[in-house]
Amino acid sequence: MPNPNTRALPTIRILQVEDDPIDAELIQAELDADGIGYEVRLIDDEASYVACLREFEPHIVLSDLSLPGFSGQRALELLRRHDEDLPFIYVSATLGEEAAVEALRNGATDYILKQNPARLATAVRRALAEAEAVRAKRRAEAELIRAQRFESLAMLAGGLSHDLRNLLQPLLLAGDSLQDYQDDPRLARLGALVRDCGRRGLQMVQSMLSFARGARRADQVRVGALMDALGLLLRGSVPRDVRMELEVADRELTFEGNHTELQQALLNLCLNAIQAMTEGGELRVAAAECELAGDFFLPGEAPRPGRYLRLTVADTGPGMPPEVRAHLFEPFFTTKENGTGLGLLSCQRIVASHDGVMRLDSEPGRGTAFHLYIPLKEFSIEQVAREEDEGESLLGEAERVLVVVEEAGPLSLLVDILDGYGYQPHASQSGTAALQWIEAHGIPDLVLMDADMNLFTGVRTLAALIEHGYRHAVLLLARPEAPPDLEELPMLERLYLVDKPINTQQLLRTMRRALDGHEAGAGD
Repeated sequence: MPNPNTRALPTIRILQVEDDPIDAELIQAELDADGIGYEVRLIDDEASYVACLREFEPHIVLSDLSLPGFSGQRALELLRRHDEDLPFIYVSATLGEEAAVEALRNGATDYILKQNPARLATAVRRALAEAEAVRAKRRAEAELIRAQRFESLAMLAGGLSHDLRNLLQPLLLAGDSLQDYQDDPRLARLGALVRDCGRRGLQMVQSMLSFARGARRADQVRVGALMDALGLLLRGSVPRDVRMELEVADRELTFEGNHTELQQALLNLCLNAIQAMTEGGELRVAAAECELAGDFFLPGEAPRPGRYLRLTVADTGPGMPPEVRAHLFEPFFTTKENGTGLGLLSCQRIVASHDGVMRLDSEPGRGTAFHLYIPLKEFSIEQVAREEDEGESLLGEAERVLVVVEEAGPLSLLVDILDGYGYQPHASQSGTAALQWIEAHGIPDLVLMDADMNLFTGVRTLAALIEHGYRHAVLLLARPEAPPDLEELPMLERLYLVDKPINTQQLLRTMRRALDGHEAGAGD
């Protein structure tokens, strides 16, 4: 009778190494009596044993010690080469105490004497439980290492983004300044080139931060422009034996999203597809509007039925087996020799940051298709108007502006730009210098200050300015992903946070609002 106190196991696969059919039946009878469900393969030679390890994929091996032309010691040796954790139990009539101890030292899990098989079922259960515990521990350790690597990557990305923003700021400011020289076409063209290079670099920084921290900014994305940009990027990467098709149902379809991030996700999927088609094939990238019902969403996904943009990247490559699909979105999992295992995870994060979902359709021999579903949120007209605000005068009226920035390059460019727009800028390269200037020259009309100064931070400088009686408007230049902590400061009605790197037109527009007495709103 089965032991009522034992927990039922799912059906297990047993590889039994035994040359005596009667002994094999007696061993199986012990398992039957305990209620263990199993599927067994009985072998008695090395070739069959090796083949079963590979094809049958047993959960446990039960082996006699001595067989004609084969042995338990050899079976254990071959198993440990194949899998260091798989349980191996000797079931023998000739195993002495010294031999048993030696077997355990060599990697056997347990041993059972055929003359006393009553302990067999208990030994099998314990061996399977211990093996599962060992595997779970190793998986946990591996996941911890992966998490630590991912955390380090995020910290690295955050640090690099800060440095890159500081490098890009002079490019953006210089480009804007040069474009003001419309009477000299060469300078204007140079300004446009410098500004566009700076903006492209800023997009790369924002994409890096999006991957590491999930930060994202909304743009007005036009599907036709997105697909055209992807086609240009892929033009030099598609081999001659791969035919690429771009299908766009509505090129003018526009929605709220991040052009750079979506382009990055599509590019990653396309390059993966190209690499998978080692013998050539067809790459299809399609964009079409669709309607998703509530039952489309999987458990764990937020059901958001409605209009979606479906972006599809499909290839005619070899497809993926179930064991690859099961781990596809795990950090650092890769099937490539030099892969990082981060590309698909990045795609998944980008889609999730757009409140979208991903689907995978892949079978061996049938190719692979990734479907990215992005909700079609209409871009806010009020947002566009707030950002552009065309027709508003950006010129100053000789107001005194105290500019406090530690880095000499951006400080000089800001002073030159403000001077060109009719302000009276005064440069200070530290908080201490700013306070000394105020003591010598009085209160300015506006303070423009970097929040990321090192020796005397922007917040500390601002607190000191308030103590000196400053109550006018303040523009604080800050990184969007690391806003300054303003909780300990007295309330300022006209405190504006301006994202770095600085957009000249937006900066000048915010300055005019501040000087004209407008209170800072939620978007400032």
